[in-house]
Amino acid sequence: MLKHEFADVNGVRLHYARAGQGKLILFVHGFPEFWYAWKDLLPEFGRDHLAVAPDMRGYNLSSKPGNVADYAVPHLVDDVRALAKSLGHETFILVAHDWGGGVAWSLAIHHPECLEKLVIINAPHPALFERELARNPAQQAASQYMLLFRSPKAEAALSANGHAFLVDAVLTRGLKKGHFNEEDRRAYLAAWSQPGALTGSLNWYRAAGIGPPTGADAKARSFEPGIGPTRVDVPTLVIWGERDAALVKENLDGLEDYVPDLTVRRIADGTHWVIHEQPKLVAGHIREFLKRP
Repeated sequence: MLKHEFADVNGVRLHYARAGQGKLILFVHGFPEFWYAWKDLLPEFGRDHLAVAPDMRGYNLSSKPGNVADYAVPHLVDDVRALAKSLGHETFILVAHDWGGGVAWSLAIHHPECLEKLVIINAPHPALFERELARNPAQQAASQYMLLFRSPKAEAALSANGHAFLVDAVLTRGLKKGHFNEEDRRAYLAAWSQPGALTGSLNWYRAAGIGPPTGADAKARSFEPGIGPTRVDVPTLVIWGERDAALVKENLDGLEDYVPDLTVRRIADGTHWVIHEQPKLVAGHIREFLKRP
């Protein structure tokens, strides 16, 4: 049974769902999802952990600050750390997908003392993503949508025709294949329709300036503008759906140079939304990783 609560942390109010008790395992969603992305994994890991999935700032029922600068990656990192502390935990296991993975990589780079273990699902390390955005035409083409998301036209484009853009990007394939049902569709539409939610979630892109080069003098920008340290001194599992249309597989090349204690599990038929397509397989990979000393 999931419980829904709120925490006032780091200047915002975060809504979260929780299950179980024990060692904390935090699940961080990406764009354009919300806590619900983890609805299949929360009960599973709530059997022997305190499993918690927040709506990150800007999303669904959590606070939606008005300034773009309020969505800079360091603020998002501090939200996760502050939420863990509010739950009574100085250290925790972190599982993250998509943009949530960008936040998780940054947290692991700058605050490794907070993490026992890190699990990343289809989210590239910031240095490698910057490399691919700068050099790989396939990644540049796949990331063109980021330029739209940073533009003033984004809210109108994404909300038109009943959020058709987002429905098609996230739900349509899953609805056809049975990974999503009508209840899921209604839940996502309700989250996207929360006042200010589209702007709040898009401000993650705007604050980071993330995206491919846009001209002769433009520079590719990853999750962390002006990347500094890049080494991750935390035991890390990366789960990667290899049919990801937004992220090329080359984002994994050389990852071991940045993450010395690295395990990679590739899912050949998984897409960017592998957590929905194969939740039992994803959970199994995480379980196997957490059993390691």
